[in-house]
Amino acid sequence: MAMHLDEQAKQLGDAVSIITVVGTLANLLPAIAAILTIVWTAIRIWETDTIQSIFRRNKEKTNADGR
Repeated sequence: MAMHLDEQAKQLGDAVSIITVVGTLANLLPAIAAILTIVWTAIRIWETDTIQSIFRRNKEKTNADGR
């Protein structure tokens, strides 16, 4: 059940992020909102399976090379 709530929180954060971007582009919100949106979006991208698999793969190559 906790997993379900986490997903709902992420979806809510994504919706707020989109609204913030639109508001910022329309000059309705201050620049700090844009910065927070960029941070949130970067976190969400970092959490994706694709990005995590890329970094895992690079880490495994580095460990195999002994570096």
